Amino acid sequence: MVDIMAKQWYQRRVRAIIGVTEAFNRDTNPNKMNVGVGAYRDDAGKPYVLPCVRSAEELLVSQNLNHEYLPTHGCPNLRQAAKVLAFGADSVAVTENLVASTQTISGTGALRIGGEFIKKFHSSETIYLPTPSWGNHTPIFRDSGLEVKSYTYYKKDTKGLDFQGMLSDISQIEEGATILLHACAHNPTGVDPSPEQWNEISQVVKSRNLLVFVDMAYQGFASGNLEKDAYAVRKFTEEGHRILLAQSFAKNMGVYGERCGAFSIVGESESEAAALESQIKIVVRPMYSSPALHAARLVGTVLNDPALYAQWLVDVKGMADRIISMREALKSGLEKEGSVHNWDHLVNQIGMFCFTGMTPEQVARLTEEFSVYLTKDGRISVAGVSSRNVEYLAHAMHTVTK
Repeated sequence: MVDIMAKQWYQRRVRAIIGVTEAFNRDTNPNKMNVGVGAYRDDAGKPYVLPCVRSAEELLVSQNLNHEYLPTHGCPNLRQAAKVLAFGADSVAVTENLVASTQTISGTGALRIGGEFIKKFHSSETIYLPTPSWGNHTPIFRDSGLEVKSYTYYKKDTKGLDFQGMLSDISQIEEGATILLHACAHNPTGVDPSPEQWNEISQVVKSRNLLVFVDMAYQGFASGNLEKDAYAVRKFTEEGHRILLAQSFAKNMGVYGERCGAFSIVGESESEAAALESQIKIVVRPMYSSPALHAARLVGTVLNDPALYAQWLVDVKGMADRIISMREALKSGLEKEGSVHNWDHLVNQIGMFCFTGMTPEQVARLTEEFSVYLTKDGRISVAGVSSRNVEYLAHAMHTVTK
């Protein structure tokens, strides 16, 4: 019975994840749109290989390298570069070697390692997620053996942050529990706290003595500015939080299938960081032994080569700017259609995803009448919008919401 129930649960979950894309693929409408995809597309709707990544690939091929195993904790130059990227080169955490880290199988792997670490070594086995959060967060932490609870985050009425509700809930979390925070480009809402709000959140979290776990999947990809997108990570670290951090290079470097990420913990001293790193290895060793070599070389080359790094800054800003411009064009298109609704949230939200505020019934009409595919909660991936189809999407959205 347990096996049957588990199988049924898994089948439902798979259908929910792939249903939108499968339906899109079957549709013969030449104007069809898939705004459910969770990967960047260029303005022609095609997968995009960053120029810096292409150059790094060519450089690696020319070096005629071998394919030996990496150490359990991964490639040293990638790990160091990931620390600098997240915390800042001048951060005390970096300059005093306070960060324990390991290379991971992208952001998902980093989150799972963090969950296992909390289960093995932390005093509390409870983690609090924002409502809503990325759909995979709950199974990742539940499968790590943690109890998953939630705190207020999104306010449907305003399509923005329920800041007071968030602070109220956090102030009531039991001391010692773990709280998960999205560093930037909150998935799935695209709603982020302001720097001033982050400052207040830090103080409330500190007053409850909570362990902070930050998921940073979109650094640079959200605003186009690495420092701006890392504000929460750096502020919390500055203020003495010994954070856990999950990083992904899937979105900001476009290396989705290479599966490259990092997991870090900030220690109180260099010796504690070394001890933490040893404990992290204990978690990683039975899970996958060692991480991906090509991923480490590819990302590490871009981050450590001055010319390629400079090119990456241009590339990642280009992706962020295109998404921001599509948000503006969609809002403008709805206004030109004569919509009487307030669509400011389209441009106030940030990152790949946008909570449009459309109802399941409106989403169903959007798909049935216009062949626009998205999830029932009204979330769209702005990466699926281009200069060629944004007016069509605006017309479709206006038609089903008027």
